[in-house]
Amino acid sequence: MPTSPHDTEGAPPPRQLSTPRAAALAGVVFAVLFSTTLILVRIRMPGRGADATRWLQSQHGTITTAAVLMPFAGISFLWFIGVVRDGFGHYEDRFFSSIFLGSGLLFLAMMFVATVAAAALISSHGAAADPAAHAQVVEFGRMFVISATQTYALRMAAVFMISLGTIWWRTGLMPRWSVALTYLLALALLIAGDTTKWATLAFPAWVLAVSTIILIRSVRDPRGTGSATS
Repeated sequence: MPTSPHDTEGAPPPRQLSTPRAAALAGVVFAVLFSTTLILVRIRMPGRGADATRWLQSQHGTITTAAVLMPFAGISFLWFIGVVRDGFGHYEDRFFSSIFLGSGLLFLAMMFVATVAAAALISSHGAAADPAAHAQVVEFGRMFVISATQTYALRMAAVFMISLGTIWWRTGLMPRWSVALTYLLALALLIAGDTTKWATLAFPAWVLAVSTIILIRSVRDPRGTGSATS
């Protein structure tokens, strides 16, 4: 039934949604949870030629814990993306924003897949009938997790950082030193991401630094929008 213009005369005007100040904490939560997950699964994983089956037996509890933490890290990362994008305001560029969103979602998807693979290895460990065949499955799963996290997820994280750094550089929304640091870390992940397992921790450390800047600005902003604009 259509409403008459007189029916809405006394109604309050619709309010514009704004990013809550507490949302700026999302990056900090992600950095803590994601770093914990990486340390539990990826950092403790043995290298090539090691006994992967023995590693799976000894790290049963830690991998299970990482599988529980990873979804919450992913939720926090989605909030972090929303907070950062909110800081663009009317300066948002569709081209770089599309790359920014796409690479961030692909990074998160690859990390979810890697964590699921590690959790699946734990779930199937007690049901193995042939120890030799199971050892080959564990080795395959180990290499799958390494490839998903270091080769693919890290590359998407680097693209995420480069696109975001470009937006900040062109708009001046973030300090120049943070833009330079973003480019340096992104290039390091692109070039040397496969050389050391500790390289995966560079991304959550960068997210923590960016979130700290956003938090400081949200505290100074009386509107409490959590915007990253300067």
